[in-house]
Amino acid sequence: MIGLTSLGHVALRVKDLDRSLAFYTGKLGFREMFRLHRDNGDVWLVYLRITDTQYLELFPDAVGDRAPDRDAIGLNHFCLCVENIDETLKELEQVDVAITQALKNGPDGNRQAWFEDPDGNRIELMEMAFDSMQYEAVRRFAAE
Repeated sequence: MIGLTSLGHVALRVKDLDRSLAFYTGKLGFREMFRLHRDNGDVWLVYLRITDTQYLELFPDAVGDRAPDRDAIGLNHFCLCVENIDETLKELEQVDVAITQALKNGPDGNRQAWFEDPDGNRIELMEMAFDSMQYEAVRRFAAE
């Protein structure tokens, strides 16, 4: 697609905004960038910084108690890339974030582990390996 440069943000509907903000800012260290409000003053969404060009949007007042099962249509998970997954897992342990799938080598050649946010949204941590399928494909595209 002409002009496409990156994935800008992922938007999640959350049940309890304060609980989700405590998780994403307090445990994962994302910084709140700004909030948008409805005409009546209620929070419409909160923008959290992942990088200077990638964000997580949190929309409050979700219906239901848990994110859809991983086999449901729609968002399955989102992935956060890290430089050193061992260190990141230690940090998550220190702030009591439970790992739902232990560290392993994925079928694409990358190291990965999984956890969930308070609403059950699945989050993959991934340490990209130089010889991963993704980097092999990038090198192949560059050679075209």
